Amino acid sequence: MRRKSRRAWAEAAAREADEALLRLRLMEAGIAAERPIEIHENSTVLVSLTPRGVLRLHRGFAYAADKVLQALAAFAHPEAGPADQRRAEQMIVAFPIDRYVRRRERRRARRELPRPGDRGLLARLRQLHGELNERHFDGKLGRIDLRISSRMRTRLGELTVDAESHRALEIAISRHHVERDPWEEVVHTLLHEMVHQWQVEEGREADHGPGFRRKAREVGIAPVATRDIREVPPAASAAS
Repeated sequence: MRRKSRRAWAEAAAREADEALLRLRLMEAGIAAERPIEIHENSTVLVSLTPRGVLRLHRGFAYAADKVLQALAAFAHPEAGPADQRRAEQMIVAFPIDRYVRRRERRRARRELPRPGDRGLLARLRQLHGELNERHFDGKLGRIDLRISSRMRTRLGELTVDAESHRALEIAISRHHVERDPWEEVVHTLLHEMVHQWQVEEGREADHGPGFRRKAREVGIAPVATRDIREVPPAASAAS
């Protein structure tokens, strides 16, 4: 118990130090002192502005280069238009957050029970994966497990990568997304995750940097960072 308490204390101290440093660096980059800021560790949405003007961003930006902090300031500027924010986002999402703040390992959730119709839907997604693989990746992507997730509420899709072997394990698609959105949007999401699969199988980092954006445009999808990439410990296995 004592060892665990010391570790928790050390993690809390490191988190507080990162937050203090990030707030200071944001002010130096030009963000007004009165701007409300929330610092989190959500790697799905690295930075966002709430309707009330609260700037929410990942604490890993405390370690970013000055130009990335300046991009954050440009993103949050009251007079920034959509084009300005898109340019800022390109630099923001390219920053490798997980190299500086390791993601908390998610506990392995209990296997979701399949629902009626899942078998046919998964068969359709597997066929689509094969067709998109041939069309956009010359058939070079490996076979990968596919899953419909009822637990994904804010994410549309997710690629799971083994943290040690750097092997792509699984693509999960949100059930809410499949049931509520047009099928062409589901195709877009699957293709987005396949670009991440391509990154991993090419030995690259699965991120939303320039390489991702180039490939996304090449395959005909919008290069936006709205999907998630998850790493799991080597001992964990992906659900099917």
